[in-house]
Amino acid sequence: MNKKSRNTIIGSAIVVVMAILAAIVVSGVSFWNGSMNSEAAGRPVTIDSVTIQGTDVVAQVSCKSIPSSDDGNFYLFGDEVYEDGAQGKVVATAKTSKSATFTFSLNLNTEDSNLSRKFLVAVKQGGSYVQVSDEHYITNPEAVATFTSIRNDHGIKGLLADLEMEDTYELSELGLQQVIYNFDLGTVCGLTDDPAYPTIEYTYDGTTYYFNGHTVTSYDTLISQWNNMGLQVTMVILNSDDVQSPYTADLMHPDSRDGHECPGYAFNTAEEGGTKHLKAIAAFLGERYSGMTGHGQVDNWCIGNEVNARTEWYYLQSDDLDTNVNAYVKAFRIFYNGIKSMNGSANIYNSIDQEWNRKSNPGCFLSKAYLDTFNYYMNREGNINWGLSFHPYNSPLFDPYAWKGQSQYVSRNIKTPYITMQNIDVLIDYMHQADFLAPDGSVRSISLAEQGYTSSFGEDYQSASLVYSYLMAASYPDIDAFLLFRQTDNAHEMESNLALGLNNLDGSHKPAYYYYQAMGAANQQEYIDKASAIIGMDVKYLVDNRILLTRSGWSLDS
Repeated sequence: MNKKSRNTIIGSAIVVVMAILAAIVVSGVSFWNGSMNSEAAGRPVTIDSVTIQGTDVVAQVSCKSIPSSDDGNFYLFGDEVYEDGAQGKVVATAKTSKSATFTFSLNLNTEDSNLSRKFLVAVKQGGSYVQVSDEHYITNPEAVATFTSIRNDHGIKGLLADLEMEDTYELSELGLQQVIYNFDLGTVCGLTDDPAYPTIEYTYDGTTYYFNGHTVTSYDTLISQWNNMGLQVTMVILNSDDVQSPYTADLMHPDSRDGHECPGYAFNTAEEGGTKHLKAIAAFLGERYSGMTGHGQVDNWCIGNEVNARTEWYYLQSDDLDTNVNAYVKAFRIFYNGIKSMNGSANIYNSIDQEWNRKSNPGCFLSKAYLDTFNYYMNREGNINWGLSFHPYNSPLFDPYAWKGQSQYVSRNIKTPYITMQNIDVLIDYMHQADFLAPDGSVRSISLAEQGYTSSFGEDYQSASLVYSYLMAASYPDIDAFLLFRQTDNAHEMESNLALGLNNLDGSHKPAYYYYQAMGAANQQEYIDKASAIIGMDVKYLVDNRILLTRSGWSLDS
């Protein structure tokens, strides 16, 4: 969210052919890079599952060859996320065998809660514990959810709301079904001295935490208002340093505290205090915004923003990909298990940008590499129903043409430097691979949570780009959200030719406002025809055939 202006970003393009990818997958070829795969890292014991059953947790393990041990016992450790190896607490034991079952108490909302711990098997060798399995998390936290609500799924058309607009009626007038906004922990955690909005105390796992009553109430009002308008709400959880106090300082990862200025920092999964605080925040958000407590309903949570953009949106000092993804995965597991243990119907998303195979900033990571590594850890440590939040901006960002990108930056194959709406098939087909599927075998929820088009080089082009992109998104059943950035122009972004709003700075409507209003409405075809006239070819033809204009140099063989 609050998209940065990157002058050097480049690219935009078309689509991968599903039949080709399917043939490659069937033939056994994987698109994954490097040596990563979903198999265990050479350890003899496999944890097959860790699930909540009633008030207990049941772990099933197996092995082809039984590791040697001093006493013939398996020891199941419950580690906190900041612990590695056999450092945590032994939660259960079993005799060594080709298969074993461990049963132990969940201890939900106690000082000894196992909800967000990671589990591993160890044996005693030479008097010391030796890890013999990979780590595995609980994968069904929704089993204990007591605030589960019916999701407000009824369409993909959405927008980043502009809270400075005096009249929120625009959101209804536009015919939106969804809205997205930021949830900044830096302003939410801590005390208030306003008697009208007293500090909110929340006790979790035996410790009391404090939330800013004024800020939380503002979110309550905002979310409830959107719900009353029939809008599904997505919140992006940001970890800023806007408020420095004893109540927020522990949320920033220790390797992010070197003074680098960034709107978002890595969540603290390296220290006990920060980890416990994150667990409480996750549970608080899942409960309060479940739609069951009178404070509004948030159906979708994005954990961080563009987390592959290390120096710009999810700062961690290390420039090592595995180090960064590993730290993020730990935070993601905490939020996933915490939120879904309250509201089992909530969707939890990661967040990456369009820089698939080419960086605009050397301090960031390629989104494809980040996604691959994230998925590797998710499969290795217990597959869950995570969702993908993707931002398919044009490249460069100020390119006004969503339907004809620059061929040197966008291609119709997996090596494309960028993924935009023009070649969104690349992403969709990629997520159809067996290694990326959800636990039930379905394709994961894909939210196009941020994209926008500039009017700096012509309002007609902005309007046509918007129609083309919306229709492209609506043509894929795997895409659950198309959230436009933004409602109103931003003066700073306009300095870089990024006039992305549907409204001008003074609040007056651009033509794009009316084009977007028509999408999904009874008069949609009228505006499709207008967009087709601007492009010089039928927009529906471009979308339905997934090809570029021949004059832009593309063919089905490119």
